[in-house]
Amino acid sequence: MAKTIFEELGGRYERHADYLIPCLTVPAEEKQPIGTWGQRHLDYLKQYRRVTYTNLLTSGRLNAYLADIDRQAQERFERLIEGMKQAQGKRNS
Repeated sequence: MAKTIFEELGGRYERHADYLIPCLTVPAEEKQPIGTWGQRHLDYLKQYRRVTYTNLLTSGRLNAYLADIDRQAQERFERLIEGMKQAQGKRNS
């Protein structure tokens, strides 16, 4: 039997009853902590951007992407709070 393109590229199949199922794995990625902002963005991706979510998940980049989004959002939040503190301080002077 001739090899399929999948087999030529290094893939393999497992037999389950009468079916050949491809053995697929998601690339391992470094686990990084994801805070509130990252979790909210994950919910957004799952609900409104399913293709982007699936692409990031299957490429093994989802966790790093969410950690980066969380870091950026936290930095922006801290800048906003600092700006509000300074504006409030100027009014009280």
